[in-house]
Amino acid sequence: MVDVGPMETSLHRQLKELYADSHDQVEVRLGSFIIDAIQDETLVEIQHGSLAAIRDKCHKLLRQHRLRVVKPIVARKQLVKLTRKGGKVAGRRMSPKKGTMIDLFHELIYFTKVFPHPNLELEVILVDMEEWRYPKPLRQRRWRRRDYKVQDQVLIEIEQQQTFRSAADLLALLPDGLPKKFHTGQLAESMGVARWVAQRVAYVLREIKAIRPAGKQGNTRLYEIKRPRKLRRAG
Repeated sequence: MVDVGPMETSLHRQLKELYADSHDQVEVRLGSFIIDAIQDETLVEIQHGSLAAIRDKCHKLLRQHRLRVVKPIVARKQLVKLTRKGGKVAGRRMSPKKGTMIDLFHELIYFTKVFPHPNLELEVILVDMEEWRYPKPLRQRRWRRRDYKVQDQVLIEIEQQQTFRSAADLLALLPDGLPKKFHTGQLAESMGVARWVAQRVAYVLREIKAIRPAGKQGNTRLYEIKRPRKLRRAG
């Protein structure tokens, strides 16, 4: 996530209000924690940043509570350039970067000790948003670093929502037609992603015991989907 400083973004605030049962179910204190929202007696944490940042919090809450972690992934982002902080709009353009459900695996490599869990739902939403930016003062600019600051991020639309409760739910993201024993090159080709992305997918699935090592083809490690799909849940 882009660092927007200590200020809460409109995106985060909008999502809390969307998921909470009512206004008084936003920012609820529970022991030493502040919970983003409560919906149908389920605790809701909205996490636009890295899932690693809330890993310990989730682990503690899951001992006694049902928890839904909402992970926004930016499908489309319009960049709104301001003349200065709080200034007029100087231009708009669409960011070339587009997120997909597969991006979830980049986060899960830090979250396999928490997910899956019988009390946990991981809800991924693909969002369209605006990001409002203004130029940094010249004295703060550094070579090869961003020359802007983010003033706010605003939710425009939720394009897609998908809930993951088990390792089998993650396996459903894999395309059909994989060989019984496959390597990450074949996985990358079938998913239409770079091999390093497929390696992260395989790592996550291996860590949650959804796939297992199945020998080698030359020096290339092979995997197979673990069957029957009675898969481990983190305790």
